[in-house]
Amino acid sequence: MAMASLTSLLPASAQHVGHDGNMVGWVPREILERPVPLRQGIGALHDPVTTSSPEAQSFYDQGLAYLHSFVWIEAARSFHQALRLDPNLALAYVGLSDAYIGLSDPEAARAAIETAQSLADAVTEPERRTIGIHVLLLAWLGDSDLQKYFAYRNAITAAITATPNDPWLWIQRGFAEEGTPHAHGQNGGPDTIAFYEAALPLATDEFAAHHYLAHTYETIGRPQDALAQSEIYVRMAPAIPHAHHMHGHDLRWTGRTEQAIAEFERANELEENYYRSENIPARFDWHHIHNLSLLAMCRETLGQMNAAEKLFREAFALPVYNDLAEFNRREWPEFLLSRGRYDEALAAAQELANGQWPMGRFAGHSAAGQALLRLNRLDEAQSELSLAEQELEHVPSSVAAQLPDAGLLNAEILLRRARRERSDALFREIEKKIRAVPGPDAWSQALFQLDSIASIARDAGDWDLAEFTARQMIEHDPSYAGGYYALGLALEHRESDAAAAREQFMKAAQHWSKADPAMTELVQLRQRLAALPR
Repeated sequence: MAMASLTSLLPASAQHVGHDGNMVGWVPREILERPVPLRQGIGALHDPVTTSSPEAQSFYDQGLAYLHSFVWIEAARSFHQALRLDPNLALAYVGLSDAYIGLSDPEAARAAIETAQSLADAVTEPERRTIGIHVLLLAWLGDSDLQKYFAYRNAITAAITATPNDPWLWIQRGFAEEGTPHAHGQNGGPDTIAFYEAALPLATDEFAAHHYLAHTYETIGRPQDALAQSEIYVRMAPAIPHAHHMHGHDLRWTGRTEQAIAEFERANELEENYYRSENIPARFDWHHIHNLSLLAMCRETLGQMNAAEKLFREAFALPVYNDLAEFNRREWPEFLLSRGRYDEALAAAQELANGQWPMGRFAGHSAAGQALLRLNRLDEAQSELSLAEQELEHVPSSVAAQLPDAGLLNAEILLRRARRERSDALFREIEKKIRAVPGPDAWSQALFQLDSIASIARDAGDWDLAEFTARQMIEHDPSYAGGYYALGLALEHRESDAAAAREQFMKAAQHWSKADPAMTELVQLRQRLAALPR
C-alpha cells in the first residue's frame, strides 16, 4: 500500500506512539539534542530569521533542509544547535515543532510552539505570522473540526498576500490543500501542483518544491514527471538518503529496475554510514525499513531471491512506530509464501498478528490464513479470516477502503471451497483495485499481489483466472519476467498453444537473465522450454 495515501488518512491518535519525558515520539530526547556540525550535500534552503548569530542562522537553515527531506532526527539536532547559539531564535522552535509532528509526538510539538509564542514579541511580523500559522496547524492536528482547518488555510493565504515572495508559504499552502496535517506533501493532487510550482521561481537553488512535486506526480499517476522532479531533487541533495530513495522508486516505476537498485543501495549506504558515524541505531530511523523493503522488491523483481530474502528479513526485524509501517511488515510473510515456505510464513504472520495496531494484526491474520490454506488446514484458515475481519472493524473506514486486497483471503477460501463463480468475481475486482492504487510503492506491491493470485489460481486449477491474471501482470509491468512465465504456464495448459507458451517462456527467460541460477521458477522454466516442441 502506498505510504502517502494511507498516512494521510490515519488519525493522530493512531500514529502517536505515546509520550515519555525522555522520548520524543520514538526517539530518545538525548539523541535529538546532540550537537551537530554543518553539513554539505543536504540541499540548500534559506529563510532569514531574527538572530544576531550568522552561525545560528546557518544551523536553522540546515534544520529546514533536513525537515524538507523528512530527516526528523537531524532536523531536530540542527534546530537545537541553532538555539545553543541563540536561545531566543523563535523560528527554531517552530522548526522543532514540525520535526516533532514528523516523529508523531503532538505533545512535544505543542510545547515547542508555545515556546515560540513566548518569544514572538522580539521577531518580525512575517515571523509572527509563521508562528501563528503553526499554532493553527496544531489546533487542527487530530481534530476533525473543519473550521480549524479553514482557519489554518486562510492564515497561510493571508500571509502569502502580505509576503508573496516567500517560497515556504507557497509550499505550506500546497500542504494545506492536501486536506490533512499528516501528509507532509505526500497527499497532493492536481490542485496542489500550482502551489509547489509557484515556489520554484522564488527559490531556484532550493530543492523543497521539487521534492513535493515528485510526490504529487506520483500520487496522481504521472511517473515521467515524478522521475524528472526526483532527478532534480537527488542532484540538489545528494547526501540525503530519501532523495536517492525517491529517485529509485520512480526509476523502478518506469521500468529501469537496475538503476533503481543503485539508488536504493546508495540510500542504504548513506544510512549505514550515518548510523556508524553518529552512533545512532538504525531502529530510530523510520526511513530505513522502507528503503530496505523497496530494495528487496527490486531484487525480487529480477529474480534475485537470495538478496531479496536478506533484505526482507532485515526489514522485518526492525521496530515500527505506526499502523501503516506495521501493516507493511506483511511483505516478509508474503515473500515466504511466494517461495513455498509455508511454515515459516505462518510463524512470521502469527508474529505480525500479535502486533500493536489493528492494521498490522489484520495483515497478520490474513497472511496466516493464506499460509494455512497452503498447508491444507482450511478450517483454521477460516478462523484466521474471522479474526482478520474483526481487526478490520477497528480500522477507520476511510483507511479500510484503501486496502484493496482486504478480501484476498476470503476469495482464496471461496476458491478452495469450489465456489468458483463467486471467487473469480472477487479476485477480478481485487485485481482492478490493487492496480488502481496510486504511487510507485503500491505499484510495486501490486505486481507481487497479482503474482500471488496467479499462483493461487493455478494451484486450484482455475486456468481462466490464471491466464487473466497473467495478462494483468504483463499489462501492469511489461519488464517483469514473472508475468510472461505465468502466461506461459496458462498457455501451456492448453495443449494447442505450445508455440505461444514457448514464446512467453522465452520472454521470461530474457527478463530473468540476472536471476539466481537456482531460482525455482527459472529451473522449471528451462525444463519446460526443453520439453516443448520447437
